[in-house]
Amino acid sequence: MTTVNRQPGARTRRATTTAGLLAAILTASLAAGCTTSDEPREDGRGRERPPSPATSESRVNDASVLAVKIDNVRAARPPTGLDAADIVYVEQVEAGLSRLMAVYAQKLPEVVGPVRSARESDLELLGQFDRPTLAFSGAQGKLLPLIDKAPLQATPPEKAADAYFRGTDRPSPHNLYLRPGRLMSAAPGTSVLTTGFRFGAAPAGGESETSRTVRYPAARFTFTWSESQERWLVAMDGKAAETTDGKRLAAGTVVVQYVKIRTSAFHDSGGNVTPYTETVGAGKAEVLRDGRAYHVDWKRPKASDGTTFTTGDGKPVNFQHGQVWVVLAKAP
Repeated sequence: MTTVNRQPGARTRRATTTAGLLAAILTASLAAGCTTSDEPREDGRGRERPPSPATSESRVNDASVLAVKIDNVRAARPPTGLDAADIVYVEQVEAGLSRLMAVYAQKLPEVVGPVRSARESDLELLGQFDRPTLAFSGAQGKLLPLIDKAPLQATPPEKAADAYFRGTDRPSPHNLYLRPGRLMSAAPGTSVLTTGFRFGAAPAGGESETSRTVRYPAARFTFTWSESQERWLVAMDGKAAETTDGKRLAAGTVVVQYVKIRTSAFHDSGGNVTPYTETVGAGKAEVLRDGRAYHVDWKRPKASDGTTFTTGDGKPVNFQHGQVWVVLAKAP
């Protein structure tokens, strides 16, 4: 079950962060080749498929977004390159934990990670983009054929070995990183962001709000408005969220999108059922921008459509420029 805490009008202080260190390790690792593990994944995703010379391409269609599945358990933090994403989707996975999907269009960071496994819900979520490139590491055996048939460009390590490498700062499986430049020659640009998101002036109305917390059974996200930075500062499980180079994660807009989360046919090695997050349909959402919260409706008729967000009178809701976080929360 997902719960949301609101603290309207509460004044907040700018959070102080401590710089995480991975630069030296990543710099040394950039020159190293990818090493992939054949050991079972802790979340029951199964084994990575062995590399095949026939599928060892290192380039994909540059005219698409790059979507990367990011590990988000505590042992995998802090992430690398997440601050460069245009959109960060937050989804619930097994045992009430969370995983992120970072979508890149305007900028490709040198390194992104740690990279983890895909889920069935990802295929529906990514349907809104035109042949997106999906970077992930492993998936359940029964899910792999569905990924192969999906309208996307799947690029796990076995299909682009030179684009991945293992870091040495943390244990496997939390140490697999991606070099986006090995997949795409350049950032594709905003034209590939076919999500339906609109950017511009804030809508009328809204409620003053400076802090919002969304809870999964075993994960917690808090977004705190910073007037000085004009951004929502991100915290995970009560701790300020930052990247490995010490940059605080911050969003121009936060969307808490209430969706149906049901059980799927998949489960992990511990017997925990994999949730399926439905992003096609309609429902309620809350858009946080500029220190205010707006209660809106969302609609996505089919998987190939983007998601529209409208006010009660049907007017489109504009987002603030900057990174967008979409937290997929269970509808009440």
